[in-house]
Amino acid sequence: MHILLVASAFNSLTQRVHAELRDHGHTVATELALPTTSLTEAVRRHAPRLVLAPMLKTSIPREVWAGCPCFVVHPGPVGDRGPSSLDWAIQEGAGQWGVTVLQAEEELDAGAVWASVACPVPPVSKSDLYRGEIADAALAAVLLAVDRFASGAYVPLRQDTACTRPYLDQSVRRIDWHHDTTPAVLRKLRAADSQPGVLDTLLGEEWYLHGGHPEDILRGGPGELLATRAGAICRATSDGAVWIPELRRRRAPGRPPTFKLPAVQALGDRLPPLPRLPALPEPGWRTWTDIRYREERNVGVLSFSFPGGALSTTQCRRLLAAYRKACARPTSVLVLGGARDFFCNGIHLNVIEAAEDPAAESWANINALDDLVEAVLTTTDRLVVAALGGNAAAGGAMLALAADEVWCRAGCVLNPHYRLMGLYGSEYWTYTLPRRVGAAAAERLMREALPVSALSARGLGLVDRVLGCRPQDFPEETVRLAARLASLPGTRSRIAAKKAELDRRQGIEPLSAFRERELAEMHRVFHDPDAPYHALRRAFVRKEKPPGTPPHLALLPGGRTGTEPFRSQIPTTGRTAQ
Repeated sequence: MHILLVASAFNSLTQRVHAELRDHGHTVATELALPTTSLTEAVRRHAPRLVLAPMLKTSIPREVWAGCPCFVVHPGPVGDRGPSSLDWAIQEGAGQWGVTVLQAEEELDAGAVWASVACPVPPVSKSDLYRGEIADAALAAVLLAVDRFASGAYVPLRQDTACTRPYLDQSVRRIDWHHDTTPAVLRKLRAADSQPGVLDTLLGEEWYLHGGHPEDILRGGPGELLATRAGAICRATSDGAVWIPELRRRRAPGRPPTFKLPAVQALGDRLPPLPRLPALPEPGWRTWTDIRYREERNVGVLSFSFPGGALSTTQCRRLLAAYRKACARPTSVLVLGGARDFFCNGIHLNVIEAAEDPAAESWANINALDDLVEAVLTTTDRLVVAALGGNAAAGGAMLALAADEVWCRAGCVLNPHYRLMGLYGSEYWTYTLPRRVGAAAAERLMREALPVSALSARGLGLVDRVLGCRPQDFPEETVRLAARLASLPGTRSRIAAKKAELDRRQGIEPLSAFRERELAEMHRVFHDPDAPYHALRRAFVRKEKPPGTPPHLALLPGGRTGTEPFRSQIPTTGRTAQ
């Protein structure tokens, strides 16, 4: 079936729907609902059998839904209506929620129901929940609705009752630091992450607070700043304290859009002297940190979780230091990752954009990430498993490919490409990607720049194991499987063979040659003020709407993707696909 996705942005859920519908044999095109485009004309041009809206902030025009079946994915159970469904569920402490696929009609969220799937609401941020439990339920509901539609026999159910909730504005989100308990503060912070954040006054200025994690020891006067850790600030509540990793300055009239930054960096000189706590807390502490290490049954687990999956120069260096420390431990298997939500999305574009010299910061960031990838590639005394509980893209995907094995949760989406940000790419991708999938498939992935589902990634060879578990079960399941790997009789021989294979490859072409070629291309782009990368980065960071739907998302007649001519990025020198 030919399906047209209509979305306000090609976000994580839209990418997953796009990838998994293709896995099920459908042809899929995407049109972004933008002020400059006409959905009516887009539907006429694509002539789909079905229009599906995974994430749409505007209504579908009458002439569209009256002439073609249109399904809307609503992140709420049957009868729930309104633009802030998930926000209300988290802020009010719902334990169960759901996703409904309904038919578009005049009244928003009021159409007949084609499918509805329930899901739990664990104590995580809205963005994490959205990419995890909500996305799992949404995919199950979408696939069920599409199958029912294709059968031609299913009659959708009318909604008998409804609860329409208003937009959750800042008057309801606002935190009362003197009276709100820690759980209440956390619900407000989590319900607003990653957008729109919670508007608050901090050090005499207005900021949006992003992210919220409990602190188990520190205490102070309500609203007082207590300490910093790993770029985050700790703030006292009426009965405890919370960690806030990121801040975004409130936009001033006539000024450009603001964007999120690590809280300590955002406050800069405004921040008073505060205790700077170790990034790695003492064992047994439940307090927040972005990097943790633990050991279980001859397995080391180096888990990390960075907002948005981005790694700044500083974060790369801290993770590299933690990795080297983990490699000093007597384990035979090291799990890298293993947390729910994002694995990694590469360099930190927000921090780069805020830098006094973005080109210099881009260069420092890519070299720091390359150092981390090189450390993984050259680890020869143990097996390294990259465990992806969530999505990975660009340099983050290549960080995973540096490991000996790549395991990912079934709901993961991979974007192993760079060109949409105007970059050639680094992180040794010209070594690892062809080695994994072959030169032809590597070139195709880079050229098409489309999301890849976990299932397709395994078929291509990008992934070795797909874990069909819930997001909250992924860390435990990863450790269980890693312990089994460590106990296998053949693991020791694999480790010995690993060093011999690296030595063999280094004799053919050293890793340094791949890095030098890649970085030469990156240096040229970073330091060319007219290179598209700079405008693309700025638009991404400031969330500027594109002028139209990117050509690579729309199918042309004959099923071809609308991409511009592409110069192969696979080096012709050396032997990269041994």
